[in-house]
Amino acid sequence: MLFRPKCLLSLLALASFRLVAADESSSSATANPSSAQRGDYILQPFDLVEVVVFQEPDLERKVRLSEESKLTLPLIGTVNLKGMTVHQAQDLIRDLYNKDYLVDPQINITVMEYAKETVNVLGSVNTPGSIQIPPEQPLNLLDAVTRAGGFNRLADRKHVKLTRVGDDGKTSTFIINVDDIIQSTAGGDQWVLQKGDVIFVGERIL
Repeated sequence: MLFRPKCLLSLLALASFRLVAADESSSSATANPSSAQRGDYILQPFDLVEVVVFQEPDLERKVRLSEESKLTLPLIGTVNLKGMTVHQAQDLIRDLYNKDYLVDPQINITVMEYAKETVNVLGSVNTPGSIQIPPEQPLNLLDAVTRAGGFNRLADRKHVKLTRVGDDGKTSTFIINVDDIIQSTAGGDQWVLQKGDVIFVGERIL
């Protein structure tokens, strides 16, 4: 097939444009790496994270957060990430490097291993014991009982005890009528569990 000169030039220009656009797109994708998990995940003590500084391989680290949610990185030292989401941690570390060491660095944090957070379900359930809280979604009371094998035939579902230790160290105890929760779907969401919660299911008086 023969092309007219103007047509050929147009095709060459279009091909050149596509190559440049593809190269810029690839560069942009590399320069803006995305996290492997939701950016709104709140980092927890003992999470194992990988911190990558784009085009600075010597600064890359895999570190486990301390009990106080701190980690230590090259140049900037100890960083406190307590209560921060992945996105917030990336912004903080970027600002710290940008302040004295790098020009507009691009930071990517990936959670390589989530710290295990558990609750205990005891008493009249079929498989009492420790239940792990999923790292990226809430665990409510009904879910925990289900994961513990469900209530056994002697369970007193009207007087389930939830014991919780608050951030201030004070212990609170709640008596929950699970039958009411089962009848009201919205009610189940009111009892979202926290790390260290203890659920005790007593026996019915026969």
